[in-house]
Amino acid sequence: VVVWLAQRPRSVWLTVLPMLLTVLLVAVWAEGQDYYELLGVSREATTKEIRRAFKQLALTMHPDKNPGDASAHEKFLQVNRAYEVLKDEDLRKKYDKYGEKGLDEQQGGRYESWNYYRYDFGIYDDDLEIITLDSGDFEAAVNSGEIWFINFYFPRCSHCHQLAPTWREFAKEMDGVIRIGAVNCGDNNHLCRRKGINSYPSLYIYRSGQVFGGEFFCCSSLFLILYLMLTFLFPGNVFSEIESAFSSGLGWLITFCSDSGGNTCTFFTLDALPPELQPGGRTIFGQHIVLCFELVFQVTSGATALFPPGSALNKPGSVLWLNTLDSKEIYNQVINHLPDLELLTSDSFQVGRVDCIADSELCQSLYIHKPCMAVFKGLGIHDFEIHHGKDVLYNIVGFARDSVRAFVTTLGPDNFPSDKKEPWLVDFFAPWCPPCRALLPELRKASIQLAGQMKFGTLDCTIHHNLCSRYNIQAYPTTVIFNGSSVHEYEGHHSADGILEFIQDLVNPSVLTLDPSSFTEKVKDEGQIWAVDFYAPWCGPCQALMPEWRRMARLLSGQILVGSVDCQRFQSFCQSQSVRAYPEIRLYPGNSRQPDRYTSYNGWHRDAHSLRTWALSFLPRASVDLTPETFRSLVLSGRDHWVLDFYAPWCGPCQHFAPEFEVLARMLKGEVRAGKVDCQAHYQTCQSAGITAYPTVRFYPYLGKKRSGEHINSRDANVIADTVRQRLQQLLPRLHNKPKVRAG
Repeated sequence: VVVWLAQRPRSVWLTVLPMLLTVLLVAVWAEGQDYYELLGVSREATTKEIRRAFKQLALTMHPDKNPGDASAHEKFLQVNRAYEVLKDEDLRKKYDKYGEKGLDEQQGGRYESWNYYRYDFGIYDDDLEIITLDSGDFEAAVNSGEIWFINFYFPRCSHCHQLAPTWREFAKEMDGVIRIGAVNCGDNNHLCRRKGINSYPSLYIYRSGQVFGGEFFCCSSLFLILYLMLTFLFPGNVFSEIESAFSSGLGWLITFCSDSGGNTCTFFTLDALPPELQPGGRTIFGQHIVLCFELVFQVTSGATALFPPGSALNKPGSVLWLNTLDSKEIYNQVINHLPDLELLTSDSFQVGRVDCIADSELCQSLYIHKPCMAVFKGLGIHDFEIHHGKDVLYNIVGFARDSVRAFVTTLGPDNFPSDKKEPWLVDFFAPWCPPCRALLPELRKASIQLAGQMKFGTLDCTIHHNLCSRYNIQAYPTTVIFNGSSVHEYEGHHSADGILEFIQDLVNPSVLTLDPSSFTEKVKDEGQIWAVDFYAPWCGPCQALMPEWRRMARLLSGQILVGSVDCQRFQSFCQSQSVRAYPEIRLYPGNSRQPDRYTSYNGWHRDAHSLRTWALSFLPRASVDLTPETFRSLVLSGRDHWVLDFYAPWCGPCQHFAPEFEVLARMLKGEVRAGKVDCQAHYQTCQSAGITAYPTVRFYPYLGKKRSGEHINSRDANVIADTVRQRLQQLLPRLHNKPKVRAG
């Protein structure tokens, strides 16, 4: 930079130097700032607290509000980058463990206008009555057994902003009655797509496994949804409905209304709505919102009664009469009427509560130092699991339901599996850590699938500091497999499927861990084809590649050997192999004359299928190309069994299937021959064979006469191979009874 400036006129030098100094100062400022410090939040901050802190900074630091500050753009980029990392569970864990060097440098770099952060950024983030749900807690909410009314919205949607004031008022009216939620589809695009949300706003009711609702056109939509929430009792169903609930151990809360004009309350049918609000019409959004709500909530007086199971009108004191229609008053009176939970001691664990002041010895033995919810599994006082989510009903109910079925135990010094022979998965976590809380339900799912094969436990590092320090736990969550004397840290995605794949790979490793000695011995000297991943544990793209690399290795089992080299541990060795960046993916073709020869993978996609296709392209072909002449002579008139791939070069699915067909050809080698027919070059041959789509797989067994192919409806090598072998087993009697052809 100094040389460049020295060659320019003094005026240019004076103009450019301040700009360069500003950029350098911003770079130094950002380099020395921790992401949590940049946002002004603690490391224990929730996602909602991080969003709120970023929004406050965005409104003050945005370049639109600081036009005279040359460094405003770079400073805001850093704040925006900090927010993008900390709001994402996986990125946050990588940052906590490895710092910025563990992140993908290509992420970030753009931001929205100041008006976006002022008016559109999280419409309902500051509303106490509306619970903002995201991908991590949506399923737990809607499957909790409570009724949820959820508004799926998009920040830039004008109709969503029009609905917002009404939705807030509605949430206040229904507070304590049902749960009112909101999902920002801008931040949770995958969740909304998975739920089939195609337009905004969309309002859905989730109740007892049922879903009602759809696109919100007008208030008639809202009335219909509210109508579906209620059970309307009339002479034809009142006794059957009540008896059905009582037999299930449930009580009833019934509001008695009069539709005869007595002004007790308003009892609705769909016909009671004005014609323009009935479902057949389509009113412009927003015109009748006020009228709709006046209809729905026009309740001035009346009577409500609580019928506990087994109660009856002729039993004195068995029915609680509530002379109010105010939802909050009804809620409080009903809660106060219910019996209190039984006070439990160490000798009487069932369902109830424990007074940790009166029974401090019990709570201390369980390392419980503050109020919490726990599920005891019935296998002893130390086999329990503590609830670490939000202390709201839907979370607690969902936790209790899952925990009872799962096999996850809260660990402490007394039951930590340091010297156990059976395999254990231990999750080291902190209750304040959002990724930790998101991982816990996934652990429960994995524990159910691996019941009897592996035990699962969680260790709270905010309580058991010494145990966590002993195992060098630096970030949360850290998941470790203890298998006798061996210890393995899980580095994949925080999901049940990812954990299961990792454990499966530990039991039957598909990727061989290489060191300098084994690399030289196996990769260079044995003359076999190897795919090798040179990586560093702190490297973000390397971590993303790991599960795909293991999946690819399983797909290549028996065809290409797969290994990996830790370049943090063997840094000098990787340098000697000219590894300059991570991950470095190479294929060594096993050429004994040129053992150092390799080909690097330069593809854009690093998923298991793309890597597998690339690796298989280096193997010699096991199938043969057929022409019209060889198709007639070898397949239709020959004496071998054939499996054929009819394809077209321009066909995308054909290109995707090509490596799979080569795998199939190797699997069936010696049993069935494999061939390919190019239907673009040999159209008449494919037409005469009845081929109408590409790719088409046909099996041509040899039966001593001219044959027609049998269609196989699969593109999976294993499935096709099994189908062909089963068909050959069925044909064995016919093949044995076929007259032998005499020579000459």
